[in-house]
Amino acid sequence: MTDSPMQVNALVVDATDPERLAVFWSELLGRPVVGRMGPYVWLRRENGLGLGFQQTDEPKSGKNRMHFDITSPSPAAEQKRVETLGGCRLEQYDHGGFLVMADPEGNEFCIIPEGAFELDDEGRANYLG
Repeated sequence: MTDSPMQVNALVVDATDPERLAVFWSELLGRPVVGRMGPYVWLRRENGLGLGFQQTDEPKSGKNRMHFDITSPSPAAEQKRVETLGGCRLEQYDHGGFLVMADPEGNEFCIIPEGAFELDDEGRANYLG
């Protein structure tokens, strides 16, 4: 055993079409596809973190247990770009005040503003206006 803490090396998303999801996230994040090996498609590593998509035969079911929070100076403008790329807004989460989107396979993610924003005592955001 070492004294060093473990580090998150990569996030891997299961996908029925990993190539399609890799292209979506590549366009969204500005991280080009850099590798394909076996059932995996990888985006360029940034800040030490890899992002990959792994082929699976099972489609997503239910709510994600973990999701990405993506920052933007203008979350509302990014919503349109996400939709153009094949994602969609998940309006059932609007009561929380976050801009919750889904990628083409239904994986949820939030677009949040850069910098600080307020949360009420229930954990609801207020940045959408």
